[in-house]
Amino acid sequence: MIIDSIKIVSTAPVGDNEESASMQERDVIDAQSAVELVAHRGIDNIKVGVTDLDGVLRGKYINRRKFEAAIAKGFGFCDVIFGWDSADELYEQDSFSGWKSGFADAWASIDATSCRALPTEASRSVMFLADFSGDRAAEVCPRSLLKRVLQKLEEQGYKANASAEFEFFLFNETPDSVRQKNYQQLQPITPDNFGYSVLRSSTHADFYHELLDMSAHMGIPLEGLHTETGPGVLEAALEYCDALRAADNAVLFKTFVKVLAQRKQMMASFMAKWSNDYPGQSGHLHLSLARADGSSVFYDAQNPHNMSDEMRWFIGGQQRLMPELLSMVASSCNSYTRLVPGFWAPTAATWGIDNRTCALRAIPGNPASQRVEYRIAAADINPYLALAAALGSGLWGIEQRCEPGPPTVGNAYQANTDARSELPGTLAEAAARLRQSTAARELFGDGFVEHYAYSREWEEQQQRKAVTNWQLRRYFEII
Repeated sequence: MIIDSIKIVSTAPVGDNEESASMQERDVIDAQSAVELVAHRGIDNIKVGVTDLDGVLRGKYINRRKFEAAIAKGFGFCDVIFGWDSADELYEQDSFSGWKSGFADAWASIDATSCRALPTEASRSVMFLADFSGDRAAEVCPRSLLKRVLQKLEEQGYKANASAEFEFFLFNETPDSVRQKNYQQLQPITPDNFGYSVLRSSTHADFYHELLDMSAHMGIPLEGLHTETGPGVLEAALEYCDALRAADNAVLFKTFVKVLAQRKQMMASFMAKWSNDYPGQSGHLHLSLARADGSSVFYDAQNPHNMSDEMRWFIGGQQRLMPELLSMVASSCNSYTRLVPGFWAPTAATWGIDNRTCALRAIPGNPASQRVEYRIAAADINPYLALAAALGSGLWGIEQRCEPGPPTVGNAYQANTDARSELPGTLAEAAARLRQSTAARELFGDGFVEHYAYSREWEEQQQRKAVTNWQLRRYFEII
């Protein structure tokens, strides 16, 4: 149901200062310019956010005085965000944060360059992202982990660029109505399939344009937006940029699509698969590496498909480590309902040339477009962890000069795959593989591997406690 449009709030400052009038969020490059922007705009309360292990953006408003101190020196943020799950249920084991440590504050650092407009808010406020790179919590903080992987790439002379594309379903529901319905018989905003439909996108053009405008104002430009095959499903392709910015964009996009939808009495879901009747929702990642001079690491016109040796080794590392790192990408129990044959999702660590049935799609092109599509990822990813896994395994492959197996030609679902390419079938299996992975410990550290593997085992345990509708239908009468 489309209701009154959300007005995009002007981000122009109050007053006549010409210098401040020209200053935009993209111009914030350090603490000083951040403070100047806030002062010139007359912003009294600033939103700050950090991302937890499940990819949930957690945050709060702080007043201007607190912000000026925090962006200069950091601020305390309760480490419970790494000691509970997505439902705020505390882990039983004090793996990182817990009762034993008294849920102390961890020291968060605000990234001034993450400054974003908040066009959904009438207060002219802005938002900044933070992480824990200067604190003990850095070992488990997803954004800090990605920054460490990017630092390793930089030390080898590489700069990573990335983008995400998300499929998500929209429903004529509210947070109250889905609970009243017990998440059953939900009503998508449109019926039937209608992939790439001009009819559907034109009928709901107001929402499409508000989503496009909101994303642009927040510094998350969309390369494309269209209907996918399925009732009420959309796909958004985010523009390519440096990998940390791409992860920030992905986290903010997922959060604020939900905000926009709920303000319009709708709901957006980024579950990997919300219904047995439809394919899952992808969150594919596009990746490339550049040298310090901007030239492509992946492009070599002298090789077949323009694939450089580094690109081939990058794919080899991703293929080799995908079964070991899968829990960092497929991070929920629901993720594994998507990874079944015939539903446009990979079922083994396969790769191919421009082959969408594979987990890794090598995309030949010119120096600017030569890239790898990491297709194992679904819409439910924690973008920081998924990019850390995808880029970290690729770097490992380059360092090891890891040759991939033969590229898959044709339908990868019907191909005979090496046993080493088989993927874990459940989150618990994937967590065990991560815990056993020497490469994961080298790339991400023992502290992260132990805590994250435990958190995924916990997630699987919560599912095992549940009596599902399937179990009731299966066993209630006949057993």
